[in-house]
Amino acid sequence: MDFKLLKKIIEDNNSFLITTHVNPDADAIGSEIAMYEVLKKLGKKIRIINHSLTPYYLQFLDSENVIKKFNPDTDKKYFDEADVLIALDFNRLNRLASMEKVFSESKKIKIRIDHHQDSEDFVNYCFDDDNSSATGHILYNFVNQSNIVKLDRKIAYPLYAAIMTDTGSFRFERTNAELHRVIANLLDTGVDPVEVYDKIYDQSKLSKIRLLGRALDSIKLIGEEKIGYMLLTRKDFSDSNASESDTDGFVNFTLSIENVVLGILFIELNQGFKVSFRSKGKIAVDKLAAQFGGGGHTNAAGVRFHNSSIDEEMNNILNTAEIYLMNN
Repeated sequence: MDFKLLKKIIEDNNSFLITTHVNPDADAIGSEIAMYEVLKKLGKKIRIINHSLTPYYLQFLDSENVIKKFNPDTDKKYFDEADVLIALDFNRLNRLASMEKVFSESKKIKIRIDHHQDSEDFVNYCFDDDNSSATGHILYNFVNQSNIVKLDRKIAYPLYAAIMTDTGSFRFERTNAELHRVIANLLDTGVDPVEVYDKIYDQSKLSKIRLLGRALDSIKLIGEEKIGYMLLTRKDFSDSNASESDTDGFVNFTLSIENVVLGILFIELNQGFKVSFRSKGKIAVDKLAAQFGGGGHTNAAGVRFHNSSIDEEMNNILNTAEIYLMNN
């Protein structure tokens, strides 16, 4: 990828607004903080505004508390005051939720840096690479190849968290020799991989563990036991005192079951529900999710239903998944 244009946009402008998708994961938050650190080194004016609060287990990445939750009464003006809007780690405008309209209507320069497939056209400039393991991986390549700033621990730390999580701790398909060389360079800046893993995965609140117990207890197998699915209801969340962000990574447990190659997690929301798909090998769940208006990656995808219930759609989704697996 040629990063000369991205470097020029950054150097030619003074103020930036960074944002990411609803319910951000470590790739989203890590990429935001890394970009913030790059721009800060260049003396730029920066705001980070998200629809969602940062999950508690990722707040350590934002040690300066620079990420703000969008307030429609006070924050709309910032989308017109910034010279450049930077969209990180999402490829569909509706992933901005409450910020979709204000982002779309802004006349300022809009750029996107993302690694998802089948992107919508809602920005002026795209720096996308669906062969990259994470958006953080693209940002590493940008810093490394453009020499816009020197890679240091402040930039490397959130990038390591982004890449580590989006590769499933370096076990997913895009984990290769080149990626490990990237990781080695990040670690050379002083990043402690044990510390990052511990903070993200080994400091869970009891509510999350209780919710995971309910998810595991709900697992059922279909499709000649090649499909495993979980269901979490609103009651599960209230009984566990847990939140939607606590479910990150739950669906992967279905793939740890013998012979299961396609995993599905159904999550009932206050309005509608969401479905997460995971797969092994060449089973492209992004194409499965696309049948319901969703998307993602080959082995990790999802879809959100706003105006229907799990009771109305669940059997259809499971039947479609069985047929899809049989044909693929």
